[in-house]
Amino acid sequence: MASKSKKPAAAASAPRIDIGISEKDRRKVAQGLSAFLSDSYTLYLKTHNFHWNVTGPMFNSLHAMFMTQYTEQWTALDEIAERIRALGFTAPGSYAEFVRLSSIKEEQSPGGLDWQGMVRQLVSGNEAVCRTARKVIKTAEAGGDDPTVDLATQRLQVHEKYAWMLRSLLE
Repeated sequence: MASKSKKPAAAASAPRIDIGISEKDRRKVAQGLSAFLSDSYTLYLKTHNFHWNVTGPMFNSLHAMFMTQYTEQWTALDEIAERIRALGFTAPGSYAEFVRLSSIKEEQSPGGLDWQGMVRQLVSGNEAVCRTARKVIKTAEAGGDDPTVDLATQRLQVHEKYAWMLRSLLE
């Protein structure tokens, strides 16, 4: 007896995103968050790189400080990327995308840098992340996106503190 084959039911599509923020505003915020994620990832990578390669009389304290900072930064990357996804867009995730979107220059090789050069670059990198966070906050406020404002404000506070702590080593 031949069995009748049934057509598989069409997969139901997900409902469109309706979180009270227009698609246009969500797109603008997601674009800002993509730049913010790229700056944050580039700073994370630079901080981790310097953790591995710092030398000199400040080795112990900087090695530990850099590890504390890059560990905290790593966790934050996921929060930023997940916010982009919650807004309905794809988060950047390749080195090429991060380089294109980041305002922070990659450090090719820290071999020529002393600990002060590393600290100077991390001060500049943290301040760059702060500037990008401020842009995201303005865009999110204009679009009525309170969760993004909150996320970017929290990250801004962390990076302002890191910049201050690192700068104090050079004074």
